[in-house]
Amino acid sequence: MQTLTTRATRVGRVLQLTLEGVAGATLFGMMLLTTADVSGRYFFNSPILGAVELTQLMLAALVFLSLPVVCWRQEHVSVDLLDAIFPVRLIWVREVVVNLVVTVALWAMAQRVWALAERAFDWGDVTEFLRIPRGYLIGLIATMLALSALLTLARAVLYLLEGLKVVKQGGPLSPSTERGGTHD
Repeated sequence: MQTLTTRATRVGRVLQLTLEGVAGATLFGMMLLTTADVSGRYFFNSPILGAVELTQLMLAALVFLSLPVVCWRQEHVSVDLLDAIFPVRLIWVREVVVNLVVTVALWAMAQRVWALAERAFDWGDVTEFLRIPRGYLIGLIATMLALSALLTLARAVLYLLEGLKVVKQGGPLSPSTERGGTHD
């Protein structure tokens, strides 16, 4: 029988692999584009028109495609100034609060960015050289922010369930050798 945390872990793993795959393909595309652009510029005196613009768009997509994975694995940049004095038995409370604060912040950003995406579509905002509509990228950013908010909310719920002993093991506080299963 699957537990709630087992199902959540599997869904998270599928989502993680999907986003990592798309982000990896984006990074590979950036690498190919940059290689072709530099080769064309130096060997044939003919750079790829719009390569800088495409690289900028792919870089933004890469960063925000990776954000949900970072949120799910809790691999954010963090400062552990209070970890040494924080009671171990209350770590789950701290983690619930931190994840809820992050959820609210990400959700607020997602709503604001979504409004910017709608405005970009309404105004017909496009890139300078290639005339690519910016609304699609801004919509992707808003979607990834919202997904990240949902994942941090799921993390908060998992911490709460494990802290209240509803889940005995397999939650985020439990030691695990699986990548993304522990919080350092």
